[in-house]
Amino acid sequence: MSVILVFLLVIAGFAGWWLSHQRLMTKPWLEQGLAGDLVGLDRSALPTAKIGLGVFLAVVGCLFALFTSAYFMRMAVSDWQPLPLPRLLWLNTGVLILSSVALQCTSVAARRGQIDTVRLGLATAGLTALAFLVGQLMAWRQLTADGYFLASNPANSFFYLITGMHGLHVLGGLVGLGRTTTSAWTGTRPERLRLGVELCAMYWHFLLFVWLAIFALLAGWAATFIDICRQLLT
Repeated sequence: MSVILVFLLVIAGFAGWWLSHQRLMTKPWLEQGLAGDLVGLDRSALPTAKIGLGVFLAVVGCLFALFTSAYFMRMAVSDWQPLPLPRLLWLNTGVLILSSVALQCTSVAARRGQIDTVRLGLATAGLTALAFLVGQLMAWRQLTADGYFLASNPANSFFYLITGMHGLHVLGGLVGLGRTTTSAWTGTRPERLRLGVELCAMYWHFLLFVWLAIFALLAGWAATFIDICRQLLT
């Protein structure tokens, strides 16, 4: 239960930080300027797509929090035998970080109207995300070759379940990223393209955060951290 609360508090912190940057405290009736400018400001303050994506990410975060809580409860049983963490996961983590950084740079370029940089950044983010998925499949194959099958042990099942669920979300994100990349090459309006890039960057940053939490969980660092916190509280 404590794991879920910690995870939800972190997500709430990120959500609060993000919402604080979306001009929710803006008072349009106190703004100076033409009426048309005020209408434009109101429409751009917090796009509906960002609100929808934020709600979706909150739900996904709760899902992974439940998986994490179940992982900690199940590992307390005597038949739990943790599998060795493939070294390839370190490389995959670095690749996913590069993908997130590429989208952040792309978001900055989109705000500046640098279309060539936007196209390059989107292509880089897509290729690195694909490399991440291929690397995850290779890690699965390495584990099965070493005899760590899905049904061999509960720890194995949780590993494949959690990493597979994260991979599916990356795959889904590639669909949206592909649409945004297509828009960048077909001359979509700059405002629409910028929104698409910002949504992709927001989604990718969330997936990176979730993966780092999963990596810490599978490596055993999360359990050690929680044990230290418990000792400090007692």
